[in-house]
Amino acid sequence: MADSPTQVPAVPAPVEHGRIAAAILDFASQIPDSRVHRGLHPEAKARELASQAARKAALTAGSLALPPGPLGWLTVLPELVAIWRIQGQMVSDIAAAFGQHASLGREQMLWCLFRHTAAQAFRDLVVRMGDRLLFRQLSATLAERVARRIGISLTQRTVGAGISRWLPVIGAAGVGAYAWYDTRSVARTAIELFGSGSLVRTEPLAVPDEAVVPEDPPPP
Repeated sequence: MADSPTQVPAVPAPVEHGRIAAAILDFASQIPDSRVHRGLHPEAKARELASQAARKAALTAGSLALPPGPLGWLTVLPELVAIWRIQGQMVSDIAAAFGQHASLGREQMLWCLFRHTAAQAFRDLVVRMGDRLLFRQLSATLAERVARRIGISLTQRTVGAGISRWLPVIGAAGVGAYAWYDTRSVARTAIELFGSGSLVRTEPLAVPDEAVVPEDPPPP
């Protein structure tokens, strides 16, 4: 009798977006301090910080993605949080390198970390007015709305990330490579925000209806 074909194990459901949204709110509740000081070449320093953080993120994500099969799914959310911490410290240090750490709040942190993956999540939070980025101050309701939209977008990505857990080593290499790319994207947004010289403001009042949400940049 011929051997039966190898069955592909059933893939468990990805991390529910509500859990990711809750983790985002918890993560964004505190802004990391920075020991970086503004120097004569802040952009060069920012790019150095970006390279260091990207390497660390790749190593961290690749290590967490090594467990095979169902155990790998358990590392998806811890991996996300671990990468956010690395990226959050990087954003804090980049802001400090440009002498803009005082301008870094929850709103700017969320923008830097998630603009490139969930641009539409910020349509109620960030607008461009001339050469300025205007951030609405996060109320509890707005914070939950933004985090939920980001969570939905990231949940879609965790499907592929979770499936890669069935391919240890090969999958881990892919996860690490994506973490490197993702961290570089966060760094670009942070450098653009704090190094452009444009005024960054956080307003407690509603922004004008005619203001336009900045477009998500095209992929490199």
